[in-house]
Amino acid sequence: MVRMERDTIGEIAVAEDKFWGAQTERSRLNFKIGEEKMPDEVVKAFARLKRAAAWSNADLGKLSAEKAQAIETVCDRIVAGDLDAHFPLVVWQTGSGTQSNMNVNEVVAHVAGEAVHPNDDVNMSQSSNDTFPTAMHIAAYTAVVEQLMPELEAMRRVLTEKKEKYWRMVKIGRTHLQDATPLTLGQEISGWESMIAHAETFISQSSDHLLELAIGGTAVGTGLNATADFGERVAKHLEADTGYPFRSASNKFYALTSHSEISFVHGAVRALAADLMKIANDVRFLASGPRSGIGELTIPANEPGSSIMPGKVNPTQCEALTMVAAQVMGNDTTINVAASQGNFELNVYKPAIIYNFLQSVRLLADGMRSFRVHCLEGLEANEAVMQELVDRSLMLVTALNPHIGYEKAAKIAKNAFAEDLSLKEAAIRSGFVTAEQFDLWIDPLKMTNLEG
Repeated sequence: MVRMERDTIGEIAVAEDKFWGAQTERSRLNFKIGEEKMPDEVVKAFARLKRAAAWSNADLGKLSAEKAQAIETVCDRIVAGDLDAHFPLVVWQTGSGTQSNMNVNEVVAHVAGEAVHPNDDVNMSQSSNDTFPTAMHIAAYTAVVEQLMPELEAMRRVLTEKKEKYWRMVKIGRTHLQDATPLTLGQEISGWESMIAHAETFISQSSDHLLELAIGGTAVGTGLNATADFGERVAKHLEADTGYPFRSASNKFYALTSHSEISFVHGAVRALAADLMKIANDVRFLASGPRSGIGELTIPANEPGSSIMPGKVNPTQCEALTMVAAQVMGNDTTINVAASQGNFELNVYKPAIIYNFLQSVRLLADGMRSFRVHCLEGLEANEAVMQELVDRSLMLVTALNPHIGYEKAAKIAKNAFAEDLSLKEAAIRSGFVTAEQFDLWIDPLKMTNLEG
């Protein structure tokens, strides 16, 4: 069964059980590109925006309280997820997101009843050009605060626990993939912990820019067909609704044509991805083995690692997280290129920008949670392996530099390696150091400068 819907182009048939209208149906038929649907976060952000706009228009005497209430009732259902089936459009549509704006307008009007018009009432004082970037910011900020930041805090908390547990466990350091001077495992983990703490700061501080909203700029930034204070009113209603201090953008021309705020925040998100790539790689390399690798760490055995090699345990969580990080880095390139396409008064790559941003946040939040629960929390140190590698390391010779000089210390290390001697044996044979002096000067724990 179908019903006929009409827009300015003419009539078009829409399935009777679907709540969208003519413009959504045209988009659905004209843009059969890919499988990437407009993210739910954007649809729900739109619903919050339409609700705030309706009451702002009611406050101004432009919309009746009855219509505002009808719009609010439908928007509440959209936010609750009751109407998810009625938002079918893909990301790959008009670059302004006009069809998704109209999808929301049409669904709200259809469910609210004939008295509510999609353009004249639901879209009153608005344009797709200011509503879509506003929905982008609402969705992006909400995703960062509610999805990503809690996972950053949870990972930092686990790393703090591991740092304290292994604070005095000495291991050999490595630079350029070669042996270096010793440090403790706790010190090494403290570097990871600090990466996450810095990411929290970078992302939190940069995300403040997402609180600025384009609403009120309408078509090109001039605010045509909206009152001068409409944007501020909408921002206040959104703050009351979400608890987040949204504000009207000071320059609407900038807000419509530039998406540097999202690009800026995603830069911090991409930096987090880079650090997570490093942490996951460190874990899987330090856990390599168990008998022919480094073997300083043991990772949980979550599943069989090989279809042919029995008993194999692979660093699968590390691999998953590094793939997520690679995807986020790719998304960053897409966002930067798309953000550069603000031709004249409007950027027309908006759907691609917000799709990739939200995917990055969602993947990192999920990836960090999976890595934390299934790998990091069960990570254990192999102290015996660490001690053996420290004892065998030639780089402990660095502690002799202040006592016998760099050149003599280098000669001891070279002889130890060439003749397969322990560092102590080579030092004593050199005649530069006595056994007593060696034991006094070569103390791996002291070399970590643990006490500052």
